[in-house]
Amino acid sequence: MCKKQKTIKNEVTLSGVGLHTGNKVTMTFKPAPINSGYAFVRIDLEGEPIIEASAEYVINTQRGTNLEKRGVFVNTSEHVLAAVVALDIDNIIIELNAPEPPIMDGSSKHFVAALEKAEIQEQDAEREEYVVKEVISYKDEQTGSEIILMPSPEYQITSMVDFGTKVLGTQNATLDKLSNFKEEIADARTFSFLHELEALLDNNLIKGGDLNNAIVYVDKEISEETMLKLKKAFNKESLTVKPNGILDNLTLRWANEAARHKLLDVIGDLALVGTRIRGKVIANKPGHLVNTIFAKKLQKIIKQEKRNNVPSYDLNLPPLMDIHKIMNILPHRPPFLLIDRIIELSPTHVVGMKNVTMNESFFVGHFPDAPVMPGVLQVEAMAQCGGVLVLSTVPDPENYLTYFMKMDNVKFKQKVLPGDTLIFRAELITPIRRGICHMQACAYANGRLVAEAELMAQIAKKPTE
Repeated sequence: MCKKQKTIKNEVTLSGVGLHTGNKVTMTFKPAPINSGYAFVRIDLEGEPIIEASAEYVINTQRGTNLEKRGVFVNTSEHVLAAVVALDIDNIIIELNAPEPPIMDGSSKHFVAALEKAEIQEQDAEREEYVVKEVISYKDEQTGSEIILMPSPEYQITSMVDFGTKVLGTQNATLDKLSNFKEEIADARTFSFLHELEALLDNNLIKGGDLNNAIVYVDKEISEETMLKLKKAFNKESLTVKPNGILDNLTLRWANEAARHKLLDVIGDLALVGTRIRGKVIANKPGHLVNTIFAKKLQKIIKQEKRNNVPSYDLNLPPLMDIHKIMNILPHRPPFLLIDRIIELSPTHVVGMKNVTMNESFFVGHFPDAPVMPGVLQVEAMAQCGGVLVLSTVPDPENYLTYFMKMDNVKFKQKVLPGDTLIFRAELITPIRRGICHMQACAYANGRLVAEAELMAQIAKKPTE
């Protein structure tokens, strides 16, 4: 059964400091319309630029997953996104007045509480979900980090960590249901090793850090110089290392809190795929780099499968428009009328058909010994199909013409040969405005995508005598 998309009912605001910048930051969650996904808005910058939560915008993964679009940054996005995914939210606006969300206590706990306070509500649109049908994986041969995604009835995640240190050892954590995130994962805080902390302090980072929002594992002897730096950074008169190897007296919430936080990071980073996942993730030694590389790979696979998802139509049914009705709308005539039927037509899409026969005039010279339909004519046929969509919006189509303005991202995937039946589908990318039509068109034959293109055309009145 298809689920409905969800957003939040009310606005809700949190304030704190950024982990690495130490800047005060206010973050506001706001409802978002259907099919808009997750988007960060930098309200502190001119024009309030938007950065969609997408893997394509990952700029680096140093101490967090950092996004950049047209020179605008959002840093350390993963804890917020993990909370949004786990609470089953599909569309949300996240406003920030600084480059990174507040670190809070280093977990997703406070974000979950805020979103619950805002109340979650269904929207009048079905949710898109990527159902995993075969194993997808990525492995970093240098580090041994690996992400595997396999079929499963629902979204599940297992994380396994091994940093090669006695103080942390080998840990694992599993989340069988997203609904258990609040109780089992949300409170898991970010962590760092002492040797990493020294480097961060030397580079003037983690200005917003303190012992309440980061677990520090002491994996080496602390020198007097390092201890002085730590006291200054954390504004403490004294610091100690407890028997469990953790700096100061912070109490772990779980013995495997590190593995649970890594699992939290995986959820947040894979939110950048932009599509709900139904499958089981096994993350071995995960980190933001391997997580986001995998997110990019999965995002690309999903886009490709969408393109290759050949629609099915019953060609035995009477067409919506036969060739005579098509000629009442389009000005084209044989031998340059390249569609035979219109199968579907709505205000935003059209589906047409052409039977390619050996009698086509272009096969005489293209090519005499190996007849292939020219790619440019495939694009023209898609455009004619789109022309039916456009001209059906005016009451007197016989008085209008459509002219090509632009073709983008034109790709030819397979040869079109005599005997093939071509199916064309064109959908509006944006609403028709001022006679300008921008659409995505695809051509299919023999159960495969053969051509695709973004097309732009203009409606114009026929010149008068």
